[in-house]
Amino acid sequence: MRRSVFRRLAISLSLGALAVTAASTTPSAWAGGKKKREPATVGAKISDRALGELMGPYKFGMGKQDVLRVLSRQINDRYKEKIAGTADVYTQDKLRRDRQAEFDRIKKSYVEFTGTKGGWDVSIIDDQFAHNTGESMMVYWENAPETGRDQRRFFFFHDGQLYKMFIALNSAQLKDEQRSFAYFQNLMEQRYGSGRVQADKGFIEWKSSTYRVLAVDKLAFYGSFCLVIADPREEQQLADLRGAHKKPKSENNVIKSVMGGDKKEETPGLEDNRGAVEGVVGGGK
Repeated sequence: MRRSVFRRLAISLSLGALAVTAASTTPSAWAGGKKKREPATVGAKISDRALGELMGPYKFGMGKQDVLRVLSRQINDRYKEKIAGTADVYTQDKLRRDRQAEFDRIKKSYVEFTGTKGGWDVSIIDDQFAHNTGESMMVYWENAPETGRDQRRFFFFHDGQLYKMFIALNSAQLKDEQRSFAYFQNLMEQRYGSGRVQADKGFIEWKSSTYRVLAVDKLAFYGSFCLVIADPREEQQLADLRGAHKKPKSENNVIKSVMGGDKKEETPGLEDNRGAVEGVVGGGK
């Protein structure tokens, strides 16, 4: 049973040919979701083959229309086989309508983050973008039961150019004992090799001068494992830009007076205690 679950998840992780055969693992290797390994190399590098599978037909620097053309070809190819597989005219027409509806959903999902808060600001990708920095996003739900793929792929653009993809994987088929960072780490390192592990932050990183790949554990709040691949140079530029656009927190003197008291040295104010508060709220992270 464990092998079949692992195989389905490995297929679901594929962005093209990302598949890990069940035969490559043994029961002892997965017992309890733990496996002894050598210390990870900081900034470990993914093989060109694995990197190519992650990128698929997409390239950093593509515009929105370039990505849509790739998606259009993929969707047309998939529906072409379905349409050819039936002689029923009604079914063929329905499949054509479904094909167009799927493509329209992708186009309508495009959003520019220009300051108006929306649903994405409280979602699985809420930490992947900022407002008023030239960022935008488009999402495609890759749901192909015939291949076992069930995942959402988010395309992130800066100044109209693709610089990052975020893939949310459907982990519903995992058993309770497999819903852990240790299990996720084993799964990822089977495919990509040892990366820089930050278990307290819930991610594993592989990095070079031209790419940054993250395997992110978001099971606790969103029930999903995620993969991120990005252009690190563009990420750094955006980080600097976001920092420059970040608004300083306004200070309320009335609240400060009440919370901090007139004698700051005797009664620590809210700002003085911020580290302790964040420690409690963040679970000590």
